[in-house]
Amino acid sequence: MLKTALHASVAATAFFAASTAFADVTVYTAGPEKLIADLAAGFTAETGTKVEFFQATTGNVMARIEAEAANPVVDVLISASWDTATDFAERGWLVPYASPNAAMVPDFLKTDTAVAQGVAALAIAWNPNSGTPRPAEWADLAKPEYKDLVNLPDPAQSGSAFELVAALSADGDMSMFDGLAANGAIVAGANADALNPVLQGAKAAVFGAVDYISLNGKAKGESIEVIFPTSGTVIAPRPVMIMEWSDNQDEAKAFVDYMLSDAGQAIVAKQNLMPARADVAADRPLIGDLKILPIDAATVYGKRAETLEAFAEAFAQ
Repeated sequence: MLKTALHASVAATAFFAASTAFADVTVYTAGPEKLIADLAAGFTAETGTKVEFFQATTGNVMARIEAEAANPVVDVLISASWDTATDFAERGWLVPYASPNAAMVPDFLKTDTAVAQGVAALAIAWNPNSGTPRPAEWADLAKPEYKDLVNLPDPAQSGSAFELVAALSADGDMSMFDGLAANGAIVAGANADALNPVLQGAKAAVFGAVDYISLNGKAKGESIEVIFPTSGTVIAPRPVMIMEWSDNQDEAKAFVDYMLSDAGQAIVAKQNLMPARADVAADRPLIGDLKILPIDAATVYGKRAETLEAFAEAFAQ
């Protein structure tokens, strides 16, 4: 959510592919740095159009956009939260665009002004060297075997973690989180803050890990397994938007086209995100392989403060 993102106080990472003076399209992204670097390189190789990009956490991307309000720079925005696309559309900040390469993107992953680049899902990230039994369900992490060995991302800092908390506490039932808190689970900050102690062996599992981050770690040889509970989870589509103030809208549209092309979606899949296009394969579970818990975004975000307060109370005991 933009208002929350603007107050995030986490460190940013910036990388520029070209100076502003020579950039033909500028992309701000809350996605992985390797992903935007590869997309930028592929797009430039195919079109000759140069790309400048800024990669950071959602909070720092949104703060940069706010700081540049009087002289906006960004042409294309890639957010880690669909709520950004909804918010910006309501503000009139987005250009309607239907890429021809979006034909195979499911309807629930696109609107008149946004289309998913790819999709993440939340999961249990478990260290098999932790000496704990392999968990299968969310509730397993509240069992005595995981006493003091579980981290959770803070839903006040992570939009995807917030949506998981909302989905698992339907009708205000916080019993799942009461049980985790009583078992010594820790709310450990942003997504990376929750995962790193598990990778290092200090903790056994993350409740609500962003899947592609853990899958990438596993591909690098980290001791980590990604488990999707059969009871269900939430997904986090990553919307791409063209900004209304852009002076480079043709180039911005061409970048979106490339991102949704066969080559672009293969780059997305290589980062262990689910491709937005249903006809592109990936070496990981896809949306059809998972049970997705329903989220009514308007209702969920309308009760955001209430949900966060109840979650905080569970872990304050």
